[in-house]
Amino acid sequence: MSNTDIIPAEIFPPGEFIRDELAARGWEQRDLAEIMGRPERTISELVSGKRSITPETAQQLGEAFGSTPQFWLNLETAYRLWRLPRQDGSVARRARLYALAPIKELARRGWIRHSERVEVLEAEVKRFLGIPTLDETPADAVAVARKSSGDAVFSPVERAWVCRARQLAKKADAAKFDASRLELLWPRLKALRARAEDVREVPRVLGSSGIRLVIVEQIAGAKIDGACFWLPAKQPVVALSLRFDRIDCFWFTLMHELGHVAAGDGRDSEIPPDVELVGNAEGTPAKRPAFEAAADRFASRFLLAERALAEFIAKTRPYYSKERVETFAREHAVHPGLVVGQLQHRGEIPYANFRSHLVKVRSQLLETTVADGWGISPIAED
Repeated sequence: MSNTDIIPAEIFPPGEFIRDELAARGWEQRDLAEIMGRPERTISELVSGKRSITPETAQQLGEAFGSTPQFWLNLETAYRLWRLPRQDGSVARRARLYALAPIKELARRGWIRHSERVEVLEAEVKRFLGIPTLDETPADAVAVARKSSGDAVFSPVERAWVCRARQLAKKADAAKFDASRLELLWPRLKALRARAEDVREVPRVLGSSGIRLVIVEQIAGAKIDGACFWLPAKQPVVALSLRFDRIDCFWFTLMHELGHVAAGDGRDSEIPPDVELVGNAEGTPAKRPAFEAAADRFASRFLLAERALAEFIAKTRPYYSKERVETFAREHAVHPGLVVGQLQHRGEIPYANFRSHLVKVRSQLLETTVADGWGISPIAED
């Protein structure tokens, strides 16, 4: 036990010290009352401990006895704290839980059972995070992705999101994963790029290649787009939030995470989920680590051949039109929204342009993907 943990058997009220100062000077309480310009009854109540020492009184006592106001305020504070009933530590325990996870959001989403009893709440948080004690790091924290700040430490929100994604991933069906057969997967996925309704086939195609896809609605206040992590026996999982319900954002985030799978990123590391990967406020490329930049390139090349896109931009800039975008998309068997997304990302067109091509895909994906959010009831725990 440190010195700060020692609880004194008794702390005397400041009045005892006032009495000692009076005795040392041979003063009566009425003398101090006259010196301070206060009623004698006030001095009597200070000495008996019936009246607390205010900052004004502390200043006057300091002047009267040649000490500091802080000395008297410290005596008062120590005495009042000592008189308080001893706490059971529940406040500190709750504070620790709220620092570890977004408790209110977890309860709202049905991921934990909220309780006024701190011991029950602790048990729920440990169950959700998959840890025997609150001092341990969740195994669910092993994920690979990028954070725009470059910080490699999980925030409570990120940790909770990944933990929920891992719970869902254990429910998803997938064949045995074989990294050597990934080259057979890419053409199958490319065949699904042209029509928005074909995205519902993505979970099945990934599962047949041993990759589990899950969708977890973002947690309030977070800007998580996706993550890649691995279950035991080297089983890869791609988790998406669909923070932006746009076909281009879906495909880019999906392929970015699959780029991590292809590279084997994250099997033995602890890196937070991808944040601000897509959308108007996407992270600055210069701040991304090398493996994140590699995943970006993997995704971009999958969506559109770099040379073909560069030639289209060189021939068309700045006279982009819906007709030219649609023609280029047909020639390369991709949805026009993927072309628009790449043009926006490169700053060729404003984010407000060609919005009709950026179709929504969430509803199709939720039909075929293990998911949590948007009114979908959480899957029961084992």
